[in-house]
This record gives sequence, structure tokens and C-alpha cells, in this order.
Amino acid sequence: MAFDPVSATAQYIDSLGAPALAKAAAYTTGGHWLLLWNLVVTALVTWVFVRSGLLEKLNQRLAARGPFLRAFLVSACFLLLSSLLTLPWSLYSDWWRETSYGRTSQPLSDHLSQMAIALGLSTVIGSLFLAGVYALLRRTGKRWWLWSGGMVAVGAAVMMLLAPIFIEPMFNKYSPVPPGEVRDALVKMADEAHIPADRIFMFDGSRQSNNFTANAGGIGSSARIAISDVALKGASLDEVKAVTGHEIGHYVLQHTWRGVAFLAVMAVLFFFLADRMFGRFASAFGSTGGIGEPTTLPVLLFIVSVLSLLAQPVSSTVSRWDETEADQYSLRTVNLPDALASALVKTAEYRNPRPGALEEVLFYDHPSVEGRVRMAMDWKAAHPSQP
Repeated sequence: MAFDPVSATAQYIDSLGAPALAKAAAYTTGGHWLLLWNLVVTALVTWVFVRSGLLEKLNQRLAARGPFLRAFLVSACFLLLSSLLTLPWSLYSDWWRETSYGRTSQPLSDHLSQMAIALGLSTVIGSLFLAGVYALLRRTGKRWWLWSGGMVAVGAAVMMLLAPIFIEPMFNKYSPVPPGEVRDALVKMADEAHIPADRIFMFDGSRQSNNFTANAGGIGSSARIAISDVALKGASLDEVKAVTGHEIGHYVLQHTWRGVAFLAVMAVLFFFLADRMFGRFASAFGSTGGIGEPTTLPVLLFIVSVLSLLAQPVSSTVSRWDETEADQYSLRTVNLPDALASALVKTAEYRNPRPGALEEVLFYDHPSVEGRVRMAMDWKAAHPSQP
């Protein structure tokens, strides 16, 4: 009997069982609703800061300071206090909900300690970036949004360079894959792709998540491929090879640089639109300040949040292209379609594998698991003579 990709795909997805598929669908749908509720929470925070006049009072106290330092301190105050204000919501969405669905086993105390580290880093880094935005507003006038793209590109590149070296080790332990057949196979794959063997790591991703994950990150000398211990412990050798082939695809195809360019373009667009719409949003919240004043930062960031939500179908589409290309790279170079399919099914536990076409376009930053498995099965059908 001829191999049937459609039947094979259905068999892979159905192997999860009806209860697991229903749970994955509920988890995924709830995640979509979180996007809307996050925007509502952001709106409430914006309203609280505008109505309280807290940032205006702080700005007045800092009147003797230079404009860059004043913008930095006002931004830091907002980022820090808004995070504390939304802490209950963050705990619900990032920890309690994940725990209730079995996606994490992280103790609350550890989650809170890592949140504190993340808050400190995001406050400092975010405030520096925002102070730079306000410097552009002062120095370039009405064309500030045009210059913002270059600043975002530089900032993103610097973060991608530094994150694997200084930031990610604050949250997880990265180490070489232990000696054995898995490491031997991965070193061989890396060598064939001209990737130094010392750039393939495993990390204790189980600390935060029970998800089957791996990633390719960094740029230049900091670029690396990292595989969660969840994936290494819960996968066969062929599955590890297929997944690593996917991540090597991201590396070889330079998807990181595509992401930097996309961020730069979106930053120019978002800041251009924010510049044009700022007055109306400020009036709606009761703010009388202009866009160039750090005291109106909550309004500016709310506009960016709205635009980010509206642009999600575009950003998700770009991400799906990258993921599809990485899958294709794995199939071409590793040629383990069944291993790739079975590894992908493990991710269906937290991502509905059978979304509707519109749902996938609007919300999915990866192609549906069903679509990805089908591509692997089509590859298998087209290469019957290969192992």
C-alpha cells in the first residue's frame, strides 16, 4: 500500500488522545484571550498613572537634572511601579495558569526571585532605551520616528550579542551536552554546518517550564544552539537530531538578522503612527502633556501596545516563515521526517495542533503542528528511497 501523508499526519496528531487535544485547545484559546486582557490591564495602569500625576511630580523634583537623566529616572519609576502594580495579574498569567495546566513545576518562591531579577534588568535596560527615544525627540524634531528604527536595530543587536553571555545565565545553567551518542551526533551535525561544537549547549529549562523546547540565539561570537533538558530527557536520539537540525537551520539561514531588520522596520512604523495618534490617546486618558515629555510615557507605551497587538498577524507570519524554513532545513540535512513529526507532537501538548485557518494567521508564531507534521510526511512520501 502506498504511503499516505494525510493518514500518517492524522495518526500522529490523534496519538495524543482526545483529552490531551482538548486540553491543548483550551490552553491555547485561553492564551489568545490573555492578549486582550493584557491590553485592558495596560489601559488601567495608564489611567492610574495619568490621573495620579505621579510622573509629573517626579519630573518637577528632577527639574535641575539634565534631560537624559530625568527621562531615565522617570522611565525607571514608571517601569518599576507599573510592574509592581500588575504583579497579581503577572502571577496569574505567568505562573498560576501555567501551573494549573501542568506547563511548569517551578515553585512560587523561585518564580518570584526570577521575576525580581527580570524586573531589575528590564527597568535598567528599558529606561536607557526610553531615555534614548526622548533624546531623539529632542534632537531630531518631527522626524524622530525615522531615526528610531536605527536605534532599535542597534539596541536589538547589542542585546542579542550580550544576552547569551550575561543575561540568560542569570536564569538558567548552560553546559555542554554530556558525552555520549547524543553529543557525538550533535557535534557531527554542527561540523557539517560549519558551527563550532562548543556552541551547542543544554540548559535546565525544566526549572521554568515542562515544555519541549530548544532555541537558537545570539549573534557573532555569542551565537549558540541551546536544547532544554526537557527535550534531551524526553526524546529519542533521532528526535534530538531532528530538532537540532531545525535549530541549526535558524542559525545557518541567519534568521536572527532577519528578526533585527523586522524589528527596526516595525519600530519606525509604530513610532510614526504613535506620533500621529498621540494627541487623541492622550486626551482620552486625560493627559495634557506632549509626546516629547517623559511624563506622558504611559500613553506612548499604551499606543505601542495597541499597535503591537494589531500587528501580531504580520509578526506571526514572519515568524512562521522562519519556522517553516528551519523545518525544511532539518528535513533536507538530517532527513528524519518521522523523528521530526514525533518531536513536534510533543509540542502539541501546549499548542493546539489543529487551529482554524484564521486562528493560525492571527495568533500562531509557529505553523500549526498538524501543518508541520504534514510537511514532514509529504517529504517522506517524496523521498521513499531514503532512510
